[in-house]
Amino acid sequence: MKYKLEWKYKLKGTEGTIFTSEWLEGEAALQIGEDLEKSGKASDLIYHDERGTTWITKEMKKLLEEIEEDPHDLTIYFDGGFNKKTSQAGLGAVIYFKQGKKKYRIRANELFDEIETNSEAEYAAMYYTVNLLEEMGVHHMTCEFKGDAQGVLMQLKGEWPCYEENLNRWLDRIEEKLKALKVDAKFTPIPRTENKEADKLATQALEGKEINSKMQII
Repeated sequence: MKYKLEWKYKLKGTEGTIFTSEWLEGEAALQIGEDLEKSGKASDLIYHDERGTTWITKEMKKLLEEIEEDPHDLTIYFDGGFNKKTSQAGLGAVIYFKQGKKKYRIRANELFDEIETNSEAEYAAMYYTVNLLEEMGVHHMTCEFKGDAQGVLMQLKGEWPCYEENLNRWLDRIEEKLKALKVDAKFTPIPRTENKEADKLATQALEGKEINSKMQII
């Protein structure tokens, strides 16, 4: 989640001017806000989050303390591979996130049966990824989903229609899960060359190589 500061700078004999910051990480926003208030030159300072909620400095400090130990600042990559001969899908997911003062990466994959097409494998991979977030205890967070499955992401954004009943059922499952987790989801299509980690995991699942790892990023 990112935050934007808004405050009034007032000079003698003037009504004051409203200033707004760019979008910032929570800790940076709080530090700047506290410095502004200490300077005595800023008034009516509030913080806006990406959902449109506003906070004062005291509330912002408490909020950051509460979410510090929860997974946050999540960026998720996903990909699905398909074996037509076996009707199996390889599902791959890579999740980058912060927890406490540290950064982590989760890499996971799964072999999934009874898939009809490569397109369906991509939807299954997205659903698998959202289930991983649930297992991590992610809730009420902003999550950016990245993948080269443009159709899946554009349909979840509501910008493209989906005419296939089977794929619509996958979309319904994904949207219901995101709603239950109260996740503020952002969907970003990327080139295949930028999705190599998730693609490799999907391929490894089809090869029978199961992976589920978590590591700290230094």
